Amino acid sequence: MKILLIGGTGTIGSKVAERLDADHQLIIAGRSSGDVQVDITKPDSIQKLFEETGNIDAVIVTAGSAPVKPLADSTNEDFIQGIKSKMMGQINVALTALDYLNEGGSVTLTSGILSDDPIPQGTILSTINGAVNGFVTGAYGEFLQKGFRINAVSPALVEDSADALGDFFPGHTPAQMEHVVDGYEKSLKTLITGQIINIS
Repeated sequence: MKILLIGGTGTIGSKVAERLDADHQLIIAGRSSGDVQVDITKPDSIQKLFEETGNIDAVIVTAGSAPVKPLADSTNEDFIQGIKSKMMGQINVALTALDYLNEGGSVTLTSGILSDDPIPQGTILSTINGAVNGFVTGAYGEFLQKGFRINAVSPALVEDSADALGDFFPGHTPAQMEHVVDGYEKSLKTLITGQIINIS
């Protein structure tokens, strides 16, 4: 398969890349690294990316962020930052991919455990993750009409980020990286669609 992996040099994306690189034609996209560059907060940059890669069999997105801060200190601009990056960045990738996916192609987005298991200071991420999940469940039927699949992987705090972020996740057990990557491979290689693949 020819796979476009956006965020393929990040904590999760690099592990996904290691798993897929040997058996597939993998194109890694990042904001300032990888084989090609993209800023997913800008629809024009996403369009340019797909024009550069041409038709693909699958796209996986492990990019996108949102602020973590107390709700009382959160502003409209903080929410907009998360919307532009992790929410609309991923949604715009999926929408643009509709014109570039080969028959039977798939899109895999990334949400996260905070949509269902919130933490203090995590309201913005909870909101954005829930929106990404809502897009997948709302859009999969129309993707299916075109012969495509779409899913989201929703990981817990991953073990490779536990040292840096663990204090934000009291009582949470980090997810093993191998299990997280399994979720992306499941979305990529099985026939499921419209699913939120929870990894805990």
